Amino acid sequence: HDQNFKNLILDYPREALAFFAPEEAAGIDDSATITPIRQELLKNRLGDRFHELDVPLKVEWPDGRRAALLFLLEEETDPERFSIYRLVSYCATLAEVCKTDQVVPIVIFLRSSPRIRRRLELGGDNLTFLTFHYLACVLSDLPAEQYKDSANIVARITLPTMAYARRQVIDIMAWALRGLEMEPDAEKRFKYMGFIDAYSQLDDNEYQAFTQRYPKEEHTMTSIAQRAMAQGLNQGLHQ
Repeated sequence: HDQNFKNLILDYPREALAFFAPEEAAGIDDSATITPIRQELLKNRLGDRFHELDVPLKVEWPDGRRAALLFLLEEETDPERFSIYRLVSYCATLAEVCKTDQVVPIVIFLRSSPRIRRRLELGGDNLTFLTFHYLACVLSDLPAEQYKDSANIVARITLPTMAYARRQVIDIMAWALRGLEMEPDAEKRFKYMGFIDAYSQLDDNEYQAFTQRYPKEEHTMTSIAQRAMAQGLNQGLHQ
C-alpha cells in the first residue's frame, strides 16, 4: 500500500495535495513548483537509526512572494500502528533539516479506527508546552459517490478505497476508470488501471457483470493494456 500511494502522490503531486489537504493546497497556484525531497533524513551520528518519510514535498514560488512550504504525507494501512509521537518527530526533524517552520503533516488512513489519535499535548500540571495536530484523510470514511465525477484524477483513482456498498463496486470501478481518461499517457493509464483493479477486487462474477454493464470501459482497459504491453515489448527488443 505504501508504494502504491507513494507512486500516486509523486505522479500527481498537485492533485494529491488538492485532494488530501484541500485547506492548505487552496493557496497553491500554477506559478508554484512542487518538488519531492529526500525521504531518508540525515543522521546526527552514523550509528543512529534513520528517519524514512513516506512522501515529503516542497512547494516553492519562484518569484519569492511566499516562503517555501513543506508537506509531509504519510500513508497508514493499519491505523493501529500509527504513532502521533513518531509523526511529531518526523515533522520536527524535517523542519530542522530544511530550516523552516512551514510544515504541513498529512496522514492518509486506508481504514478508520476510534483509536486514531488526532491531537497531542505535552506539558505539566499547569502549563502545556507543545500542541500538535495534523490533517487526517480517512479514505474509508469518504463517500465514493461524492467524488464519482471529480475533476481531480487522484480522487477518481482512489474511489475503490472509499465508502460504498459492495453492490456498487462495478459502478465504482467504471467511475474510476473514466477518471483515467484525464491522463494522456497510456503507460500511466495502464499503471493506475492496476491500482483501481487491485483495490476494487472484483470476483469472477462481478467482472463478468462489469463487462456486460460497461463494455466501453472494459474495451478501453483491454486496449490500454495491450498497447502498454506492446510498448514494453518493443522497448525490450530495442534494448
